[in-house]
Order: sequence, then C-alpha cells, then structure tokens
Amino acid sequence: MMIRCNFRKHRICPTKVALIWSFFSLLMISSLQAQEQAELPFPVYHFQLRNGLQVILSEDNSLPIVSVVIAYNVGSIHEQQGKTGLAYLMENLMFQGSSNVSRMQHILYINRIGGTLNAATTEEKTIFFQTVPSNQLALVLWLESDRMKFLEIKDSNVERVKDSLVEEIQHRKTADPYLESSFIFDKLFYPSFAHNHPVIGTREDLRGITIEDIKSFYSTFYVPNNAVLCVVGNVKRRRAEELIRKYFESIPKGKDIPSPPPVESDQKKRGSYTHEDSIAPLPGFFLGYRFAPRHPGDFFSLSILNYILLRGKSSRLHKRLYKRERIVFDFNGGIEKRKDFAAFKLFVLCNNEIMVERSLRAILSEINRLKTAHVSDRELTKSKNMFKMDYVSQYATFLERALFLTDIYLTQGTLERLPAELNRYLGVSAIDIIGVINRYFISDNRIVLNIKIK
Repeated sequence: MMIRCNFRKHRICPTKVALIWSFFSLLMISSLQAQEQAELPFPVYHFQLRNGLQVILSEDNSLPIVSVVIAYNVGSIHEQQGKTGLAYLMENLMFQGSSNVSRMQHILYINRIGGTLNAATTEEKTIFFQTVPSNQLALVLWLESDRMKFLEIKDSNVERVKDSLVEEIQHRKTADPYLESSFIFDKLFYPSFAHNHPVIGTREDLRGITIEDIKSFYSTFYVPNNAVLCVVGNVKRRRAEELIRKYFESIPKGKDIPSPPPVESDQKKRGSYTHEDSIAPLPGFFLGYRFAPRHPGDFFSLSILNYILLRGKSSRLHKRLYKRERIVFDFNGGIEKRKDFAAFKLFVLCNNEIMVERSLRAILSEINRLKTAHVSDRELTKSKNMFKMDYVSQYATFLERALFLTDIYLTQGTLERLPAELNRYLGVSAIDIIGVINRYFISDNRIVLNIKIK
C-alpha cells in the first residue's frame, strides 16, 4: 500500500505533455529491443558517498527537465507497538520546516519554478520526489539535504501534523467502508505486528507519540547511510555528482541501522473467518495465499501467474467472474510484497451472500485447473507481453525511471542484476507455473475473510 501526501501537483508546461508521450512511445519500442539483449535502454551510474549515501544518476537530454528521488529505507515495519503511524507522521513532518527552510516553503520553492512534487510512505520505505526544470537541480538538492540534516522537530509542528493525520484517518474510514475489514484481514494474514498494522497508524497511537519518539526515529533512519538518491534527466553526470557531493557529503553518517523484525513464519494462521460489518454496503471476501519464495525464480513465475489470473479482460478470473457467470460486482488484487513477505491477495464484492459463495468456488476452481493443466503457449505469450509492456512503462518518463531505479536498489541492494531481470520474467515456462501453483496455492496456505452485512 502506498500512501501519498495530498500536495497539489503542477505541470511544468502544458506543451510538454505531447513531447513526453511521444518520448514514451519511442522508448517503449527501443526498450523492448534492448531488454531482449539484457541491456538497459538508458545509462546508469552508481556511486556511494563517504557517509554511506547511495547515489544513482541517469543522464537523458531528450527533455529539459530533471527528476530527483530520495528514498529512506524505513516504513511501518520499523515501528514499535503503540507507535503506529510514526513513519507516515515523519513523512508529513519533513515538510514542516528545517533550519534554512520555513514551514511548507519546500513546496512553495518547487511550485514557483513550475515543478511537481509528492511523497509516499509504504510498509518498507519513505520516498520524496520532484520534477523540475533541469537548471533548478541545485535547489532541489539543497532542499533535500537541509531537511536530512536540519529538520525542525518542535511541539507546534508535531501537533499540527498529528491533528491532520487523525482527521485523515477518519476521512479514509468514511470514504472507504471496507478499510477496517482490510486491516482485520492483514492481522490474520501477516503473523507479526511489524507487517500487519496499517501504515497510517491509529488515532490513539498517533496521539501518544512523543517528541522524543520522533527525534529518535529521525536520527536513526533519516540519515545518509539509510538513503538512496536518484537523479534522472537533462544533467551532466560530472556536474550532478559535484552538486550532490557539495550538498550531501558533509552530512554526518548515522549510527548502524537496526534490522526490521524477523519473519515469524511459524505463527501462520489459515482457514476461513467472518467479519460482520455495519457500514459495508455489499457482502464480499478477502482471499490470500502467502509465500516467501523458497525456490530460485519463484517470484518471477508468480508475477506471470498474476497476469494469467487477473490482469486484463482476457485473464481467467475476469472471463469467469464477469463475462461467463456474472457473479461479482467488483474484484481486484494481485501480488503484494512486504520486505521478506510476498502474497497473492484478492478482494471480491458481490450483490448477495449466494453470489459470494459462488464467486469463491469459481476462483478456487480456476486455481485448481492450473495445478494439472499446462497453460497454452498462446495464453502464456499473451500474459508475458502484457507484463513486458507494464514493466517497460515503469521507466517511460524521467520520474518513473527514477522511482524504478530507486525501488530496485532498495529491494535488491544492487543494480547489477537489473539488465537481465526482464528476461528472467519472460523465461518463465508453463511447468514453472504449475510448480508455484502446487507449492503455494494450497488450502493449508489459504486465508479467507468473509464480510457479512450486519
């Protein structure tokens, strides 16, 4: 789950939209050809500062803009019981001012130069990103380095953010009648507190977070040796490196970063559960299978399986649930990763309880079909082609490329395997699909939460 701040976005120039989409189309073609030979369709340069900051540069002069992403390897999995929402609070607090930048001035600076910005917090990372005219790179680097080193943590700022987040929690619950059910499902689905509490936290926990808690969290995790900085766009590599060293190298290295809590796989729950909900307008259910890939290449196979089952109107579940039997009101889901965990999750809504039972049986029937019958070459090729287009689209624009490279580094700790990664997905065979289906999609590894209208 990705939670984003509600900052207003501004386009750099309306006429550049057409240029970006033209660039996107050309890049898609060249990217597919380059990936077939296990080569990246763009240059990548990686180095590390003395204080441990990881830096990724990708020079591209096709547009006069630059995207800057800085990601901290910290999220809700690093929170302690009774302190939920701390990582999300920190994301919002990072815009409340630092020694040389007053409250919300970071946003004003970017807006004035015609740039865009946003931020996101997930279970495992916190990301800040902006796209600006390329001659404003120094400004962005200065802004990011100032709040990395000199963030102002004071009562007035903290209380202001707490009030805002408590209000946001209430708004989210009002806007999404199934939000509480999803939290209950996660508590069943993931065995440990680190993985099963909401990123946004709870009202009670947010109110109880102290200034000391925030200062300790900031000094521990928002440090250069726990961060990745990625710059993509119309920059000269040497000049960009000079600026990065100028603004970031003087920031002291933080202490050793504590590891997140270990996976508690022996406490896994399974079976069916029921939750009666007084605000849910329709009945439905959550369905999930958990897996921490034990065999090399399992995640590649699971990702292609995800497309076979779920992605597109020609996927098996869409054809079965929507077109043929017409038994669901809505459904969505897919592969989810949380650090060492991976999962396949589905959320289904139906018009009545009878359709709920029929939908669950239909889904399990489609899964069981895959356990014994090979996926046809045509269906496998179609799913791979859809996956390939989605994969390449992750680096179609400067910002998407910066986010893509940052995420790869945070996940793998290296970029060395990236050139060959797409081919690993495209090399999945029908036998691989049968293997992962029979290993993970079994009743002992399945959890269902039925949502009944109270």
